[in-house]
Amino acid sequence: MSFTPVPTTQTRLNRSELFVPGSKPELFEKAIQSNADVICMDLEDAVAPQDKENAKKNVIQALNEIDFGKKTISIRINGLDTHYCYRDVVDVMENAGERLDLIMIPKAGVPEDVYAIDVLVSQIEDKTERSKKIGFELIVETSMGITNLDKIITGSKRVESLHFGYADYAASVRMRTTNIGGTNPDYSILTDEIKGERLVHWNDMWHYPLSKMTTIGRAHGLRIIDGPFGDFSDPDGFKAHARRTAILGCEGKWAIHPSQVDLANEVFTLPEKEVQKAYDILEAMKKAQESGAGAATLNGKLIDAASIRQAEQIIEQTKLIETLS
Repeated sequence: MSFTPVPTTQTRLNRSELFVPGSKPELFEKAIQSNADVICMDLEDAVAPQDKENAKKNVIQALNEIDFGKKTISIRINGLDTHYCYRDVVDVMENAGERLDLIMIPKAGVPEDVYAIDVLVSQIEDKTERSKKIGFELIVETSMGITNLDKIITGSKRVESLHFGYADYAASVRMRTTNIGGTNPDYSILTDEIKGERLVHWNDMWHYPLSKMTTIGRAHGLRIIDGPFGDFSDPDGFKAHARRTAILGCEGKWAIHPSQVDLANEVFTLPEKEVQKAYDILEAMKKAQESGAGAATLNGKLIDAASIRQAEQIIEQTKLIETLS
């Protein structure tokens, strides 16, 4: 391990993050009744320009009057390239009390984007004598954001998590697809002829940005959350996509429809057999160390100190789910 420690952020359960348009307050109560770990009330893409002021008023009223229980509550503000942005921050924070936990910043491209919101939030917290500090969620959804990722995270100590925005990222790098997550048959490999047949293997065109996010984000101690899967009529496709990102290191995924909440919770809750395997690894290594060995075998496979670290993070995440869900 490096002598330089990895910082830790606020611990939150974030398997599923359900998005609710601020312009549809009738959906707020339904969101509360869902099993979502995080509810994000959206002021940005899901709200038409003519509805943005009313959406903000709805969010403020909800934060003042609705009992959200123990769910984590976030708002997605409009981008810094719009005239809505600063008023989103000021109006909500000055008028919505202490219930808000997180602010989601879209299209973060440079550290100054994050710093600018931090300045506003810090001044409002000071003015209102707010006792609970706001955390930041950053959406990585442009080529600039991916390129500057390591620097963006340093824009504020409030940053807790990184999220991937598929559609805007695709537009930013001019990908020839209109999919929001999922696969595309053009991103595939055609094998050489084998026994008179050539096979087509589809690939994951989102692997690079997500892999970079998990690598850099984890180096800063952040949660890495997978973004939306646009086809909410395809639960199998959602779960397949979520499993790929979970393997890469994501610990949760967006739900753009209530039907996706339980799917996300299922994928990002480790199977009982995997948790038991983690406990078995710790027990096997304990016995090995007691006998003076630096490594051991479990079911015919080598396990060592690195295996302990893998097992410990699995057990830690499982205990978090048991405690907060």
